[in-house]
Amino acid sequence: MNPSPYRRLFPATALSLFPLVCTTPLAHADESAQPDTALKAVTVTATRREASLQKVPVAVSVVDGEQLERENRNNISSIVQEVPTLNYRPAASAKDSSLFVRGVGTISTSPGVEPSVATVIDGVVYGRPGQATLDLLDVERIEVLRGPQGTLFGRNASAGVLNVVSRDISDETHGYAEYSHYGKGNENRTRFGIGGKLTDTLKGSISTLWGDYDGNVTNDYNHHRVNGYNTKGVRGKLQFTPNDDLKVTLIGDYADGTNTAPSGVAESASTAYFANNFPGRLSDHNRRVDNDFKTYAEDTHKGLSAQVDWSLGAYTLTSITAWRGWDNHQYQDQDGLAGLPDDALHDTGRVNYDQYSQEVRLASPTGQLLEYVTGVYLFHGQSKEAYSRQLVDLGTTNNAHGQFSATNDSYALFGESTLNLTDTWRLIAGARATHDEVEYDHWRTSSSPTTLRSMRPSYASSGDTSDNGYSGRFGVQHDFSEDLTGYVTYSRGYKGPAYNVYFQMYSADTQALDPETSNAYEIGLKSTAFNKRLTANLALFRTDYDNYQANFYDLVAGSPVTRLINAGSVRTEGAELDYAFQATPQLKLSGAVAYTHARIVDFQCPAAAAAGCDINGKPLPFAPDWKTYARADYSIPLSNGLDVELAADYNWQSEVQYSLDQNVNTRQGAYGIWNASVALADYNRGWRVALVGKNLGNRSYAPMLATSSNAVNRTVPRDDERYFGVQLRKDF
Repeated sequence: MNPSPYRRLFPATALSLFPLVCTTPLAHADESAQPDTALKAVTVTATRREASLQKVPVAVSVVDGEQLERENRNNISSIVQEVPTLNYRPAASAKDSSLFVRGVGTISTSPGVEPSVATVIDGVVYGRPGQATLDLLDVERIEVLRGPQGTLFGRNASAGVLNVVSRDISDETHGYAEYSHYGKGNENRTRFGIGGKLTDTLKGSISTLWGDYDGNVTNDYNHHRVNGYNTKGVRGKLQFTPNDDLKVTLIGDYADGTNTAPSGVAESASTAYFANNFPGRLSDHNRRVDNDFKTYAEDTHKGLSAQVDWSLGAYTLTSITAWRGWDNHQYQDQDGLAGLPDDALHDTGRVNYDQYSQEVRLASPTGQLLEYVTGVYLFHGQSKEAYSRQLVDLGTTNNAHGQFSATNDSYALFGESTLNLTDTWRLIAGARATHDEVEYDHWRTSSSPTTLRSMRPSYASSGDTSDNGYSGRFGVQHDFSEDLTGYVTYSRGYKGPAYNVYFQMYSADTQALDPETSNAYEIGLKSTAFNKRLTANLALFRTDYDNYQANFYDLVAGSPVTRLINAGSVRTEGAELDYAFQATPQLKLSGAVAYTHARIVDFQCPAAAAAGCDINGKPLPFAPDWKTYARADYSIPLSNGLDVELAADYNWQSEVQYSLDQNVNTRQGAYGIWNASVALADYNRGWRVALVGKNLGNRSYAPMLATSSNAVNRTVPRDDERYFGVQLRKDF
């Protein structure tokens, strides 16, 4: 008999809630905490102006940039273990990745659709999710804004926002050098940075990174290690302040990398033919592939931005002008079998993407009866893509090649205001009007006039559409005391029209998808206690989505493909708790718990669907009901000026389904991951040495499962098994 889900849930939930339970007696004990036991104040820009995390009427999770670096978490995909409401869909190619907040995200390879979760780095919205896979440099913090944020952040924010804020440039010259080495794949990472004042009015900084990793999967065909990467990047920042009223910030970055992630690591066979010819042992922790076609992806990220902050008396006018480019090339062995001349499926593809954006906003002074932020936003993005497929079936070779493009234009006016009725009561009102235009061109040539396995015949089409959308936020906020504030808000979300533009596109995909809309309700409490030693933030939410844009499985001559459709209506509701407790000057406990009930309410089955459509009431993909995260940090100051630092964290999640059609083979059971580290530091002399242990319980798991013609494939994560590393850092 399987154990009760409540029994499986209890250990992880109890661990996450333990810090809150153990603090209860302190309410009658130490009410006069020393100043050095207070938690460090956290500032966020969730409302497009700097404010205390404990005062903004938005559900926000904050991840510290320095902590990410120390934990070998180098990009946005790696923070999902620390933020329970956030999930990530990995892929062999970055263009197929997706982010999910509160169980909602967009799974699609199409350039003609917006993601549901916006990624914003230093005020610049990234138009495609693959752009957000680059390694991050000089991160001050990452803010995860949960729920629709379309009023102030605009594009791609119907489910949430990841707002990345980089470190400011110090007035004093400061530099650092950092080297890390990790086992189980020979991973090496090097970072270097320096910055400071150049003249009385000019500051500058530059930072670089190099990283390489052999990987944790073996290709039996040539005995090479795969599932690794090689990456390098540079980021420069200049800040010009000619007077007290004007600040100009210029940022430029360039990064390129290659990953050797296979298109899938077989967990089980779909056919006897595959099972009989695969050389490795298939299991849910298999880390072997058999690829005779070199599988890898190359990504190049580049961008320039200029932000001007101009003080007009008590008002601030901000302008952000930006260009970003992204190039992606992928090569994939889709059949998963080597050395069989009568059976092969090999793909190559490329993406060239450019976006231009302009935002201008005006912020009123704070502390007035009426406070507001208002502005205009313009966006233009264009993708040019090509894809080729070679199919060898029963000794016959067929080839197909496709070229397609998509252009996305968006124009918006927005504003949000806060009316301070009294010292403790505030009304919140905001609105955004958006005009979206989408157009595409597509053609495909095939050597076969009929449909083959994984290959459709020649086809060409084009189209364009436009729509107007309205989003907004309304609510009330009340300060019950200096340390307790609560809010109730209603948000209207909007995501623009879309086209399913991809290599296998055919007549069923030419109809534009209707815009996706949402209605979100949220109740929040933010509290501080024990002389600022404890913070606990609670949010209860419910969001209903209509015309939900989602991928659903179809078949091409027996091979699964996905179709982007208006899937009907879905609902996500639940509760989230974030907490931090400075128990002593040396001990800090923190964590988060999220219960997310994300379900399909009314699925609209597409015509001639290949898979079953009886999925009402079933979970949305990448939406576990429960996720928890608990962390402890303990420092031991020594008499010789050294510090010993101990840290441990544990994250756990319940079962998760990775496919909308509820395939029994794409479910990942509940699992937990335990990490820990010990460090010796001398901050007076500016050095730190750390030993890091990842996945100490040696738990193999799948962050992604998918079906193919031959097998059920899983993505193998970096921490699929226990490994250790050493970090060295010197500040100067």
